[in-house]
Amino acid sequence: MHDIVPRRAAAVYTLNLRVFWPLVTCLCTALLCLCQALRGRAAGEGAAEAGAVPLLPGSALLLLGYLLARYRGAAGGGWRRRGPGPGPGPGAAPRAAAAAAARRGLLEGFYARQLRLSPHVLGHSKAHVGRVVGELVRAAKAQGLQPGPLALSLRGDFVRIGSAYEQHKVRSPDCFDVLVPLRLPPRLEAEARCATGPGLPAGPRGAFVCGLAAPGWPRQYRAFAEGFCAELQGRRLLSSALVLRWFQGHLQRCLGAVRYRLQERCRVRLTAGPGRPPTLLLQPRSDHLCCHLSMAVRLIPAIPLGDSLYLTAPPEEPCATRPDALWGLNASRQEQRLLSWLKEQAPASSCHLKCLQILKGLRDLRGQRLAEPFCSQWGRVLSSYVLKTALFSLLLRGPLEAWDEQFLVERLEELVMFLRDCLRKQVLMHLFLGNTALPEALALPRFLKEAAPVNLLAAFDGPTLDLAACLLLDTWNQAPRVVAACSGPRHRWWAPTPCRHAAEPSLELQGE
Repeated sequence: MHDIVPRRAAAVYTLNLRVFWPLVTCLCTALLCLCQALRGRAAGEGAAEAGAVPLLPGSALLLLGYLLARYRGAAGGGWRRRGPGPGPGPGAAPRAAAAAAARRGLLEGFYARQLRLSPHVLGHSKAHVGRVVGELVRAAKAQGLQPGPLALSLRGDFVRIGSAYEQHKVRSPDCFDVLVPLRLPPRLEAEARCATGPGLPAGPRGAFVCGLAAPGWPRQYRAFAEGFCAELQGRRLLSSALVLRWFQGHLQRCLGAVRYRLQERCRVRLTAGPGRPPTLLLQPRSDHLCCHLSMAVRLIPAIPLGDSLYLTAPPEEPCATRPDALWGLNASRQEQRLLSWLKEQAPASSCHLKCLQILKGLRDLRGQRLAEPFCSQWGRVLSSYVLKTALFSLLLRGPLEAWDEQFLVERLEELVMFLRDCLRKQVLMHLFLGNTALPEALALPRFLKEAAPVNLLAAFDGPTLDLAACLLLDTWNQAPRVVAACSGPRHRWWAPTPCRHAAEPSLELQGE
């Protein structure tokens, strides 16, 4: 590939007062002397002596003008040759290159020391989570079949979602998210629609209600409707709060069998709070578990809609007027397909996931230095889902070749500027809901294409988003200083210890 030499701009010369005024002074003095000499020859020697007196004041005035001009033009340049506009000095380019190299080295070190996960440790952790959750789900499914056909039950499988399974988790593999699909009674089907109308505002990710349809509904399913449904706008809708309450109690009752089978390897405990999915806490007992990691697994009940779409209880605060009817839409499977498609299309050394991880790390570093109440708002405005959506939107603009590893700093800066513009405009649209511009290779479900578009930033006010945009840009500009200040032993995050299973093959389960 031949080098491209830019065309040289036309030379523009500027006036240097330090050179100009001495020349003018000398020229005027010479002209006056010449005139005086000519007068002396014409009028005689006596007139020449009389005319010699005004020559001294004229020369003095010219000298004074020269000194004044020299004083005012001391800041001027020479007869310099320059480009069309004021450009950097001759040493600016090397300094800029050195600064860019230093920034890249600092970010690479920050990623390697504090953000990057060991694939081996992550593989052990995911395998252990899959084994424990699988046993719990199977036990809960077996017990759920006993009450009768007109009740909720577990389908028997689970869906791994979140950053740990999308290869952009940071710091340590100690938190995981798992969807647990539920089974409705026979011949009862879920119908999701956007939550519109009084008392049902759309949340940051959109809000949905889940209707139910079946022959003879609700007469034949009266017991199910009384236990799991709420009435809203004259319709019986599946209640996310009631389903979540049943799910928590059901798992707690089934935990005994799992705890007995796993008691030699780890301690298992289930925690649940009001309005939140239960969390399974795993604490190792022996050296069997890799690196002695204590893990938290969030178990999220999900209503299947088909096409790998699920309704889940929204993680945000529910609506105060009708909290029971709202659901959130989970399209994690489509996000994983998009990530796989981008991995195939992008260069082998693409840095898009590393950019996302570094931006997460910078966000967390800046969040540690913020005071409430904006500290919590900072984490919600720049949530991992918002950052991931911004990255997806930027990647789909192309070209993907520009995301090669050598352009890490440029792409990271582009991502920060794109996100800053979204915050200033207060608009960042959901990538899948109502977006018809996605690649056809993804084969999105019709439900997503026909859904109403959702603005992920609609729940935040303008001043909050403007402040977040300013702090985001300042965080990027001060990234070397912030990273260097937080790289000492007191600020260093968890780092995995050497594992004795490093030479063994990965313990990944089938289907992981």
